Amino acid sequence: MSGVVLDDGALVPAYARQPVQFVRGQGASLWDADGVEYLDLQTGLAVTSVGHSHPAVVEAIRAQAAQLIHVGNLFRATAPGAELAQRLASSSLGGRVHFANSGTEANEAAIKMARKAKRGGNVVSVHRGFHGRTYGSLSATPQEAKQAPFAPLVPGFFAVAPTVEALTAAIDDACAAVILEPIQGESGVYVLDDAVLRAAREACDRVGAALIFDEVQVGLGRTGKLWAYEHTGVVPDLMTVAKALGGGLPIGAVVTNERFAEGFEAGDHGSTFAGGPVPCAAGVAVFDIVSDPALLARVRERGERLRHQLAELPGVVEVRGRGFILAAELDPSRAEPATALIGRALRDERLVLNATGPTTLRFLPPLTITDAELDDALARIARLLDPQVSA
Repeated sequence: MSGVVLDDGALVPAYARQPVQFVRGQGASLWDADGVEYLDLQTGLAVTSVGHSHPAVVEAIRAQAAQLIHVGNLFRATAPGAELAQRLASSSLGGRVHFANSGTEANEAAIKMARKAKRGGNVVSVHRGFHGRTYGSLSATPQEAKQAPFAPLVPGFFAVAPTVEALTAAIDDACAAVILEPIQGESGVYVLDDAVLRAAREACDRVGAALIFDEVQVGLGRTGKLWAYEHTGVVPDLMTVAKALGGGLPIGAVVTNERFAEGFEAGDHGSTFAGGPVPCAAGVAVFDIVSDPALLARVRERGERLRHQLAELPGVVEVRGRGFILAAELDPSRAEPATALIGRALRDERLVLNATGPTTLRFLPPLTITDAELDDALARIARLLDPQVSA
């Protein structure tokens, strides 16, 4: 397939696409249609966390697809779905699991579950949050550029500053749920203060509201612990996961505590494809990899080292994040915005990066990336940021 770039002009232009067509991936590397190799520090936005085409994930998909691809949810869960649900619940909140196809769908289900339990009520989120693009999750995403074209949104959603005082004041008897990302990834990797999470937990307990943690981007080892909330000492009632869970296949999930284990009755919510045997088989393989204590320890240790290394690069004024979800804030006086820099990174350094704003670079390397690959990536980033290069 070398040199062949298939025309994608039949697609609706809903994405700002870079002019590269990838045809193969392995580990931390991607190859384009001309056979050129790239180093991937974006991982499909935290999806291919175990690397591209991990042998265990590929084999799980192959074996399950040869046995049973789809049967639907009008029968008992297939073995991969039952096993993955058990692992997700027992490793975290101890309740049950409701499968979805994506992070935004998982958040929709969690919001519905919380509102049903309270027989209605408001949903509180915080500024800079991102929870998806379907109507409920979009209504919980207080970003004007994303919301405005699709108004009117779902009523009963309110956003406040991510502070103890603002959350405490907003969470009252009319509140059904508070939805928070422990680390706000899409807006630039902002770690919510533990005091803010504790205040939300205490206020939810006071009024009987559900505390939802959106771990769609930061769960499954991305922070160096299996779940991001484990860093904080604050345990939610409901947790949403997706992205990395299927190793590249579409799958999401709501994990409940015991209180919400009976949160849905038959007919309350559903999906044709959710919990299918193939993505769940991939999920079991992914879970085996990312729950390895040695891998998690390395992500914590190497992530901290990466923080310091990024902070030493020219033009970097701040580094935020934890483990392998990091953001480098660039000097705003730079003439070249981060959104242009990622295009040059792709073209000149064969490096796949992501920008969340005009001065923010986000780094989401595979959890399995080697030290040599990280050192290589840092050298490429340093060349990109060198004033002589970017002038």
